[in-house]
Amino acid sequence: MEKKTIDHLLRATWQAIARMYNEEASKYNSTMATGFALLSIDPKKGTPSTALGPKMGMEATSLSRTLKTLEEKKLIFRKPNPDDGRSVLIHLTDMGKVNRDASKVAVLKFNQVIKNEIGEDSLENFYNTIEKINGIISSKKIFNF
Repeated sequence: MEKKTIDHLLRATWQAIARMYNEEASKYNSTMATGFALLSIDPKKGTPSTALGPKMGMEATSLSRTLKTLEEKKLIFRKPNPDDGRSVLIHLTDMGKVNRDASKVAVLKFNQVIKNEIGEDSLENFYNTIEKINGIISSKKIFNF
């Protein structure tokens, strides 16, 4: 069998995870992106819209579309930020909180099943490896930018 590259394995695994979450979310007329966005919003205080993009690793255009969809589905609403009049806080509606809780259950279940199947030591090695890979990428050691 031919060995796969690290980036191929990471990409293929992420695509499998995304498919799995989207299949589960479709049972609730939702998507993985919706669930991820809801999980990124503080359910009590709301979250500044300017903080959501970096928190989710999304570009502004994609985030705007996601927020528009969440508003249309009545899962979020916007309020002026009392600490900064130039920005808005994104808050969850009651339905948004219900959907957020369902997303949280799905993520925690996935994590628990993986932990049970591969064990604490393997999972700790995985975390360490991923952190090292991210460190190497962040330090720009690969292509000397």
